[in-house]
Amino acid sequence: MKKILSKECMLRSKDIGLYGFAICLVFLSYLIFNPVHAQGDKSFMAGAYKSNITPKLGGPIIGGWNSPPADYIHDELFARSIVMDDGENKLVMVTVDNVGVDQKVFDVAKQRIEEATGIPASHILIASTHTHSATSARGVGEKGREWHPDEPLDDYQSFMASRISDGVQIALGNLEPARIGWGSVDVPQHVFNRRWKMKPGIPTPNPLGGNDIAVMNPGVGNPNLLEPAGPTDPEVSYLSIQATDGRPLALFANYSLHYVGGVPTGHVSADYFGMFADKIQELLGADRQNPGFVAMMSNGTSGDINNINFRGPRVSRPPYEKMKLVADDVAKAVMKGYHDINYLDWVPLDAKQAQLNLKVRRPSPELAKFVEEVNARPETVEGRHRLEKTYAKRIKQMETFPDDIDVIIQAFKIGDLGIGAIPFETFVEIGLELKERSPLDDHFTIGLANGLYGYLPTPEQHKLGGYETWLSTNRVEEVASDKIIAQLLDLFNDLK
Repeated sequence: MKKILSKECMLRSKDIGLYGFAICLVFLSYLIFNPVHAQGDKSFMAGAYKSNITPKLGGPIIGGWNSPPADYIHDELFARSIVMDDGENKLVMVTVDNVGVDQKVFDVAKQRIEEATGIPASHILIASTHTHSATSARGVGEKGREWHPDEPLDDYQSFMASRISDGVQIALGNLEPARIGWGSVDVPQHVFNRRWKMKPGIPTPNPLGGNDIAVMNPGVGNPNLLEPAGPTDPEVSYLSIQATDGRPLALFANYSLHYVGGVPTGHVSADYFGMFADKIQELLGADRQNPGFVAMMSNGTSGDINNINFRGPRVSRPPYEKMKLVADDVAKAVMKGYHDINYLDWVPLDAKQAQLNLKVRRPSPELAKFVEEVNARPETVEGRHRLEKTYAKRIKQMETFPDDIDVIIQAFKIGDLGIGAIPFETFVEIGLELKERSPLDDHFTIGLANGLYGYLPTPEQHKLGGYETWLSTNRVEEVASDKIIAQLLDLFNDLK
């Protein structure tokens, strides 16, 4: 276009005179130094970067019943960032390789990003992947389960916040003209509801002095299995960004599957989330680019979903084999649809968020009495459930919580794609309902986003009991999911 206009100016210089020719040159200079307008249209830009957040050895690895010290780095951990710019608004999406991060860590990172770049915190989405092979970013020891929002960040939390902020600023520096598209594919073979109803008459004691209807991880091939307590969501949603010359810049995926595991004690690993990113880069042949290609996998609504087929048979695998199998299968499935993506040269970007007030759960008088009895009981005396002492202690720790808390509920709009963000380990029914009711054409939900406040079952799942509903595993009112769904839908209706 510039060459054509230049030639036209030269050919018509005799007709339009020196003054008209000078106007032509000014217009050409504007086009050259303002490429956004060279298309005569709006421009979309994007950049990506990944920051290493691998912790030092010796810190506690959390996510299990014990917290062994990290003594080996199997693969590095990253904060992976994408920045998108439609010419008016910028959106930032970050995934962090960690089981769950305190909101205050993300708040510090967002504040630094906003101060350095002007991007408002409401337009920055940061989510944990939920690998169970990373050290704590919620505080060390008992602090990880207590309420301490005003306490300064510890060393690793400070390091993480800095690396997130640095990564987003570098991604912003990598902005270039780009195009964007999205799609989805089903990968059903790796998602199973981990909560099961048992056959009538089978005892299902819980550590709170009662009995449950649903049991988490009941054992592969258990003869007392009746039926899963809920559905699954096999859909893998993906968002792809390319440079205008076709180079892959970034790919953001979302799958409603918990971590996979199968990691030796003391190992640090990004789990299948990191392996998926590596595999996508390999399949795209994008490992020698500058700036580098960045792929990332976010955790969807997987609070009651894992990769174990409890109907059997039991399959024994060496360390890391299962997570590699899951990562490879998901990456290959995404690649089947990758080349059919309809890329757009420009899409509008927007975001909204709300502070939603939720009541904190408290023990009933009967449960409070039971907790006191368990805490007073000698260690040598066994109860009905092996975790009674553990939960009696955790319920007492919840006394440090206020009566209600404000959580961040966030909605992103990328063209006709809606992305919801919820700071809980969110049950799959919630994500499925949001997909069904979203006013936008396409939708997925990211869990563990902008903080972590425990599990988020539906009211119906609360009635079934089970690990995810136990007080202190779940910390907020039993109707919280209904309030969060309503809040997200309000945000998306405002964005539409």
